Amino acid sequence: MDHSETPVLDALRAYRESDHLSFLPPGHKQGRGVDPRVLDVMGADVFASDVILMNGLDDRAMTHGVLSRAEELMADAVDAERAYFSTCGSSLSVKTCIITVAGPGEKLLVSRNAHKSVVAGLIISGVRPVWVHPRWDPGWELAHPPSPESVDAAFAGEPDARGMLLITPTDYGACAAISRTADICHSHDRPLIVDEAWGAHLPFHPDLPSWAMDAGADLCVTSVHKMGAGLEQGSVYHLQGARVDHRVLEARADLLDTTSPSALVFAGLDGWRRQMAEHGHALLDKAISLAKSARERLAELPGTRVPDFTGPGAADDQDPLKIVVDVAELGVSGYAVNEWLREHERVAVGLSDHRRFAAQITVADDESTVDRLVAAVGAAVKHSGDLPRAPRIELPDPGELELDQAMLPRDAFFGPAEHIRAEDAVGRIAAETISPYPPGVPAVLPGEVITRPVLDYLRSGRSAGMYIPDSADPDLTTIRVHTR
Repeated sequence: MDHSETPVLDALRAYRESDHLSFLPPGHKQGRGVDPRVLDVMGADVFASDVILMNGLDDRAMTHGVLSRAEELMADAVDAERAYFSTCGSSLSVKTCIITVAGPGEKLLVSRNAHKSVVAGLIISGVRPVWVHPRWDPGWELAHPPSPESVDAAFAGEPDARGMLLITPTDYGACAAISRTADICHSHDRPLIVDEAWGAHLPFHPDLPSWAMDAGADLCVTSVHKMGAGLEQGSVYHLQGARVDHRVLEARADLLDTTSPSALVFAGLDGWRRQMAEHGHALLDKAISLAKSARERLAELPGTRVPDFTGPGAADDQDPLKIVVDVAELGVSGYAVNEWLREHERVAVGLSDHRRFAAQITVADDESTVDRLVAAVGAAVKHSGDLPRAPRIELPDPGELELDQAMLPRDAFFGPAEHIRAEDAVGRIAAETISPYPPGVPAVLPGEVITRPVLDYLRSGRSAGMYIPDSADPDLTTIRVHTR
């Protein structure tokens, strides 16, 4: 296919140049009705490009195929059979995949290191999760994606499971063995869904970890806004093979998709695909080299370590563009360093936890941005003595993180519930999701039995700076539990 084509961008340009007069949404009418004070901040072009798809970028019956052509080009660029654009992020895309593969009451194997959006999909759908527990890394005190052997054992125990949902890469950049996992799923004639939200860049360079479609997955979800150059909420899900009927996928998507998609997000996806198809290898060559340099320089700072998560019993691969910096030897938390970098150096990093933080390198970076990152972290190291000492986190043993799923997530979430003191919640069934964010992996989800070790972990983490956005009481003085 001709990847110089950009159907959405071309239609947007044509619309803006053709002097169309709109009497349909959006009501700002390409910016004419926007408060000038808003335009002063956001710019007029944002609103001029905010055009409705039906009877805007395309005609009333969508006969020009603007969106469908852009999706065909995306599928071709990443070796998928079909691709679907989403303007609601991968949080919606993964829900679509869940309700396509399994129905209410049916079983689905799910990595327990799943993002909260996966749990939301289980709640909405009524699917019964069969948790496949990740591999615990005691040295670095975090979890990596589950092994293929764990997936095989889970199918042996639950042969009627409708498929498997695997999360890789993690927010720490740790990756699973997708190809072997796909082979196991296919040996049971079951589809593999890969939540590859952090992996939109993976198809475009051979030195990066496996791309789900190349590794044999049936469905794959990517967040182009994370590691690509799309706008926030720009997501694509991809399909190949015959285990998932595309007509069923499209019908399920129609239940969740917005009927007012953003042309801005579609245009960002369209343009990013062209950029990567034409120049992705060279751009990622540079990014990989920059990341290697950054890792080496950051590892030389006193008191910091830059982990390699691969090895026996650990992750199967690692994304080199996600740089994790461990600061435990400095006696400070990743939370404190994250906040110091933002306040004092105007450098924003992503995930942080009780002992580390993460920074991502993308095709947007160059020597100057990497130099600034390294210098900022170096400054934080020099001032680490001024930072508060890392409070003790009551980190559970690996087995203590595996809570008993006593009820379906849906039944517990929508069932009768009450708020009780956190001290009284041990032994009760949770009726809410409690997720340290980022990475947004629930420590407790609806239907699980709350234990003392996990409660102590969450409450000590909250005191240390952990952000928990989804519990009804973000301070965790109370917890919502099922009443029965």
